[in-house]
Amino acid sequence: MRDIASAAPGLAAWGLMTGVAMIKSGLSLPEALLMGVLVFAGSSQLAAVPLIAAGAPMWVILATSFCVNLRFVVFSAHLRPYLMHQNLWRRMASGYFTTDLTYVLFVQRYPQPATDPDALRAQEAYLAGNCALNWVSWVGASLLGIALANAIPLRWGLSFAGILALLGILCALATTRLRAVSAGVAGAAAVAAFALPLKLNILVAIAAAVAVGLMLEVSAPKTQAPHE
Repeated sequence: MRDIASAAPGLAAWGLMTGVAMIKSGLSLPEALLMGVLVFAGSSQLAAVPLIAAGAPMWVILATSFCVNLRFVVFSAHLRPYLMHQNLWRRMASGYFTTDLTYVLFVQRYPQPATDPDALRAQEAYLAGNCALNWVSWVGASLLGIALANAIPLRWGLSFAGILALLGILCALATTRLRAVSAGVAGAAAVAAFALPLKLNILVAIAAAVAVGLMLEVSAPKTQAPHE
């Protein structure tokens, strides 16, 4: 919880503006409340809300949200060795509560899955505390934004505080040349493909960064210490 506490205010500001945006897009109070709690994915919510406001077909809204959240397939594949010992319901709960930031902090703290029971419990406790504060910060602020939607104008731009929080984490993690290059490639690819529909530029950025990272890793001298 201490590790994610520094980013919590930025995430809360982002969640607050997402709650305001849901109401101002025309969602009813019950719809906004359900979306705020069940769709625990800020980028997906922010991508879907303008489409809902524009009256887009349901398949377009779902396809857009699906594409925006495809990065979680990569996260899930990486986290599988950490969580495969849990039963199905616990794994599903972990999937719901884990976000970009909680994933990054978790794998930074635990680069390798634990092998003994005490270490497994320590990893589970860290992920639980990390995700708990993250969830409260986002969902609590979203619900507050729904309640105060008529008093908070969108022009305040508080959602940018969440972006700044994520950028701070990114800069802290870019500790090797491979990571810095991968981040730069992802950013450049996302900007270059910005005109693609359904937020597909995010997928292009992920694919480009993974491809470049793998090529650099394969071409590195065998005696060189691995970056990742």
